[in-house]
Amino acid sequence: MSIAELQVYSVEEADVTGGVCVVRCVGGVARAGQVYAVGESRLGLRRIERYGRPVGSFDAGRTARVHLTGAMVALLTRGQVLTSVPPDGHSLEDLEAWLATGPPLRDEPQPRTLRVLAGVRMRDEHLPDEVRLRWGRIALAATHRCARAEGTPALAGAPELACVHAYLIQQFGAARGGDPVALCRELLALIDLTPAQAAAQGRGWRDLPHHRIRHLRRIKSLIPWLTAVRPHLPDADPVAEAVDAWWEVRPDLP
Repeated sequence: MSIAELQVYSVEEADVTGGVCVVRCVGGVARAGQVYAVGESRLGLRRIERYGRPVGSFDAGRTARVHLTGAMVALLTRGQVLTSVPPDGHSLEDLEAWLATGPPLRDEPQPRTLRVLAGVRMRDEHLPDEVRLRWGRIALAATHRCARAEGTPALAGAPELACVHAYLIQQFGAARGGDPVALCRELLALIDLTPAQAAAQGRGWRDLPHHRIRHLRRIKSLIPWLTAVRPHLPDADPVAEAVDAWWEVRPDLP
C-alpha cells in the first residue's frame, strides 16, 4: 500500500467545485482517481498533466499540474502537504499488513505521516480499546521508522517512543499497554551518566561545550516519561529507585 503526499507549489485557479494546482510529489506515487485529505475535508485528484500532456501518475521528486475536485482547493497555501487516503479512510488492517511485509522503500508510506495518523487514532476515545491498542502498535512501529529514516540518534529519538509507550501504559495498564519496568530499563540504558554526575554537570552547564549541553537536555527530556510510568512500577524494584533519583536531579539540568 502506498500513501502518496503532494506539496502545493501554487493554486492556479479555483472555484467552489475545485481547481488546478502545481504540486510536487514528496512521497509515494500520485495517481489520477486518488482522494487526498485536507483536515476533515477531501479532495479528488481528477487529472494529472506533465509537460502539457495528461499522465496517469507521477512519483516522488516530480512535479505536475493537477486538477482537483473540492471547494477546499481555493484555501490551499504554498508548502501545504496533502496526504492520500482511501475514500472511506485509512484501513487499519492494510497498515498492519504493510508493516508486516516490509515493501521496498519507494512504496513505503512516509513514516512521519503514518506516525501522526496512528497517534491520532490511538487517542480516539470513540474507538474500542483493542482498536486503539492496535493503532498504538502502529504508532510505535512508525516512530522507529521515523528515527531510521531521519537518522535520529537513539537518545534524541527516545522521548517520542517513550511518549507512545507511556500513553498506552497509562490508558490501558501494564497488562495490555506494555511493560513499564522494561520501558524504564530501556530508557535508562540510553543514559551514560549517573544522576550525581548529571547533576554536577548541570549545575555548571553554562561553562560546558555546546554538545555537552545538548546531551544533558536530551537526558532531561527523558525524565518526564520515566516519571509518567512511575506509578506502575513496584516500589521495591531498583528501576523505581533509579527513576526517583533522576526526578530529583531534573531541576539541575539545563
